[in-house]
Amino acid sequence: MLLMPRKVKYRKSQKGKNRGIATVGDRMHFGEYGLKALENGFIRANHMEACRVVVARKMKGAGKLWINIFPNKPVTKKPAETRMGKGKGDLDHWVAPIRRGKVLFELSGVPENFAKVVLRLVSFKLPIKTKFISRSGL
Repeated sequence: MLLMPRKVKYRKSQKGKNRGIATVGDRMHFGEYGLKALENGFIRANHMEACRVVVARKMKGAGKLWINIFPNKPVTKKPAETRMGKGKGDLDHWVAPIRRGKVLFELSGVPENFAKVVLRLVSFKLPIKTKFISRSGL
């Protein structure tokens, strides 16, 4: 099931700018190992679900995963081959705006080399560059 807000004040939002470095969520809080964003971008709800499924399959119930991002920004899209005008398009999907330096996922309860393997598979599912980090390495 894809993540999305239960209720929002406004159905559609403006695109806005996604610049700068993360100041909130730039440190690990829960796990031993993490995946940190190296560039700015948007991560869709279905990307996050794909990451969760990869971790669930690979870890087979061992360890724990924390997802530190939530898709709370709506993205609209107009149908293909539609003329300009006639208002803003319908809601298409939800995204989580990501700034570089943000810790996206955290993992604990598994050895470091296994966590590296799992988070590497997770990084393949994401549209932005990421880096493996650990508490011991900080």
